[in-house]
Amino acid sequence: MGYFIMISQFLLSLSLLVVLHELGHFLPAKWFKTKVEKFYLFFDPWVSLVKKKIGETEYGIGWLPLGGYVKIAGMVDESFDTASLSKEAQPWEFRSKPAWQRLIIMLGGVTVNFLLGFFIFAMMIWLLGSSYIPTQELKNGILVDSLTYKMGFRDGDIILKMGDKNLDRFDRSVLVKGMVLEDQRKFTVRRGGQMVDILVDPVLVQELTKPSAKGLTLWTIPMSSIVKEVIKGSAASKAGMQAGDLILSLDQKPTPYIHQVQSVLAGRKNVQLPIQLVRGTDTITYDLNIGEDGRIGVYWTPMDKQYKIGREKFSFFQSIPLGVKEGIDLISNQLKAFGKMFSGEIKAKDSLGGFASIAGMFEKTWDWESFWRMTAILSIILGFMNLLPIPGLDGGHVVFLLVEVVTGRKVPDSIVEKATMVGFILLLGLLLFANGMDLFRIFGKG
Repeated sequence: MGYFIMISQFLLSLSLLVVLHELGHFLPAKWFKTKVEKFYLFFDPWVSLVKKKIGETEYGIGWLPLGGYVKIAGMVDESFDTASLSKEAQPWEFRSKPAWQRLIIMLGGVTVNFLLGFFIFAMMIWLLGSSYIPTQELKNGILVDSLTYKMGFRDGDIILKMGDKNLDRFDRSVLVKGMVLEDQRKFTVRRGGQMVDILVDPVLVQELTKPSAKGLTLWTIPMSSIVKEVIKGSAASKAGMQAGDLILSLDQKPTPYIHQVQSVLAGRKNVQLPIQLVRGTDTITYDLNIGEDGRIGVYWTPMDKQYKIGREKFSFFQSIPLGVKEGIDLISNQLKAFGKMFSGEIKAKDSLGGFASIAGMFEKTWDWESFWRMTAILSIILGFMNLLPIPGLDGGHVVFLLVEVVTGRKVPDSIVEKATMVGFILLLGLLLFANGMDLFRIFGKG
């Protein structure tokens, strides 16, 4: 069920982004009285799932969910339907329009993508604000996983500085961004009452760029094993556990934190384990019968009940520039990542992913906040990728149009057609490579 929800969110987000992107081409084409022959969500080689002609345009849904398209009369595109180009240009065709109009039509899709991403970010900031945990709240520091342990961090560390920058909030994304994109290697932590400097090995930073890093916790906030609610009929219920109990130890191992409880229970089924609880001022000890499910059977007290959560609220007009800034930061990070990829600091095979990687970025439970954030991120990435100066993408068409605007001479359709074919082959190769890497990772070979 979790994978079904994850894939459903991905397809819904993709459909929304494709339709709005193509609408960005469709509307200016109509404004400039250019004939649009087709408007499709997903591709329709050989057959369409749904189609209906309204006026001069056929609207439909294809069966191949790799994007979508609008087919504009008199334009060299990925359909390579160039039969009409051998005839005399008609006034309603794309090739008959002034260069500035064609430029607006081609930039319409990426413009919508960028504006949509900025808008979603702004609305989320306005409606939800920005929540964070102040560094001063982390009395027990943070927890580390195997990778951050190798980097030099330890359980209980309180991360105070990244380079010369003071960190007054705990933000995992800021730490990752600092390492990967800003070449931050020095971190200052408080450990056992002493200040310790950590110098991170660049080889370990490379690990953060791999898709496998998505499953790593890196740094997490320790959550006390305080029971919020006991599940009826569970092992905890039968043993008499109550809301508010703190599990001090399990199987004679200290477990004041949830991750410690989970560690002790890992792989344990149909066993009897001694458990020690703190209830108010009393300490209670008894045996707990763990069943076939390997669970205690409780809901834990959530983070906002254990830590003081800071939240910044913003007005509507404050949110707009903040949303734009968040989107621009995302574009800037993409440019930095491309630069590091070209320089070899980030390996393409470790960073590229296909549809499985993108779908895996969505949650396995339906979460509207996460859904809209991922949609905003994908919208801006889609706009950025489409703007790359590669024939076959919007950016490739824009390059040819800019040459025409500067020189006053139109690039011959034959050259555009051949360049588009080369670009299409390159893009298809990249698509196959990225999705092939997904398959290798899924089957444990990449």
